[in-house]
Amino acid sequence: MNRRIIYHLTFWVLIILFLTYYFGRQNNEYDKAFYFAAFLMPVVVGTSYFFSYYLIPKFLLTGRYAKFSLYFVYLIIISLYLEMLVVTVSFVILANYHYNKMLPITVDAISMGITLYLIVFGVAFIRMISVFRQNEEEKNNLQSAVERNQIETITVVADRNKIPLVLSQILYIESLADYVKIISTHGSVVTKEKISSLHDRLPTRFIRIHRSFIVNKARINSFNKEKVVVGEVELPISRSYRKSAEGMLMNRNEKGLLNEKRLKNS
Repeated sequence: MNRRIIYHLTFWVLIILFLTYYFGRQNNEYDKAFYFAAFLMPVVVGTSYFFSYYLIPKFLLTGRYAKFSLYFVYLIIISLYLEMLVVTVSFVILANYHYNKMLPITVDAISMGITLYLIVFGVAFIRMISVFRQNEEEKNNLQSAVERNQIETITVVADRNKIPLVLSQILYIESLADYVKIISTHGSVVTKEKISSLHDRLPTRFIRIHRSFIVNKARINSFNKEKVVVGEVELPISRSYRKSAEGMLMNRNEKGLLNEKRLKNS
């Protein structure tokens, strides 16, 4: 199951348990409190997601404050109306039409509304933190990519010596288990380094096309969805890297890096 789905399900299960305790603690009727919380959850979940995933990004974060305020008022009215429907259902099903058997919290509209919107605003706060962290991560990744694209040489260790390599001269890189072989116009160098860690140090014009191969985009003569040709060497494009590799190979934004010749599939 998707990790994000598991996170959301876990969060709402915890909310149900919290509401069960909160609603049932006054008279220890936790079974009724659980059923009432279950009845209320669609309203809570729907209100929370509509507020966090629609109103905030579409209106509040885009500066459309008037529409945000208007729709937020509509949301409050609709959610409180649905909340009263839940109370009515619990009055019929859980209390069997006996007012004195109702949970104390269910007859207190103000407390119910406050509880509902504390959860809604809590979800929105968590969502905002998540978006902020994601934006910061993307910003840092972009900054890292810009810095990597500005380097012209990379230093590797081979035979206990540090060897600087000019990036523009590198043709491709091949993984040999715990070692990598770097093939350039001046020969080859073998260094004890993981191909993944080396790829993280290289500019974005170095494309991972296979678990065992990284290719310099500037040195590709031609390619198709199955392989790339560097000089007279054919390198395979694996299925797991095909989508990302093909997108980067077809990207012409890096001017002068690649003279593409698209081969027909054979």
